[in-house]
Amino acid sequence: MNKSENNTSWKEKLHEVIYEADTKEGKLFDVVLLIAIVASIILVMLESVKSFDDKYHNFLNISEWIITILFSIEYILRIISIKKPFKYIFSFYGVIDFLSTIPKYLSIIFVGSHHFAAFRALRLLRVFRILKLARYVGASNKLLLALKASKAKIAVFIFFIVIICIILGTIMYMIEGDEYGFTSIPRSVYWAIVTLTTVGFGDIAPQTPLGQLIASVIMILGYGIIAIPTGIVSSEMTKTTLDINTQTCPTCAAEKHKDKAKHCYNCGSKLN
Repeated sequence: MNKSENNTSWKEKLHEVIYEADTKEGKLFDVVLLIAIVASIILVMLESVKSFDDKYHNFLNISEWIITILFSIEYILRIISIKKPFKYIFSFYGVIDFLSTIPKYLSIIFVGSHHFAAFRALRLLRVFRILKLARYVGASNKLLLALKASKAKIAVFIFFIVIICIILGTIMYMIEGDEYGFTSIPRSVYWAIVTLTTVGFGDIAPQTPLGQLIASVIMILGYGIIAIPTGIVSSEMTKTTLDINTQTCPTCAAEKHKDKAKHCYNCGSKLN
């Protein structure tokens, strides 16, 4: 076996560990990465608590650097383990990986300068790491497929709700009027939306008996409406069958290949 073949074999093995979860090594890699992501999110949250940050700043800083370096290594390995690295770099997860890692390095450049205080907000981009979790939750594929299949029904449902809110808001505007806070149709529609969704801020409230009766009907209707989108998605989930696996194309990094697929649906390359 020559040097070129050895190099290819090494990259294929690395790709299998990083991008797939069918092997023992791949599952271990995913578990370690999941723990690191969760730990990072917890650190970001604790860092935002001033009293905690003042007391444990050094610990939080060192821990964040360790995790940042870990994600940096992961990012580099993902790039070098596929034949077309730019496919990953400019993919959704590639951008997320970059945005969630770079802020810590930027903090070195802009630290101590009040002119660049606004750049501190970039540190919050580390929260984007939570989006990486979806990559490792297999059941999310079924949920995404169900949502995609039911998007037309949900769109019609939302359109129907908007119409109801406009009609009810207009009726309340005519019944209550300026005297009780319903100063315009848009404001009355806002009240109808808040009431129908059972949020109920209480900043506007009907005072007339007829207005209160209509408000009661809207609130009861709201509880029934909440269940409809859930039913639509649940129905689609029961119809959805997953025949995809964790294989990722070693050339273009495409995911969600069907079971027993031998070639990538995106670029046609042979799958490992």
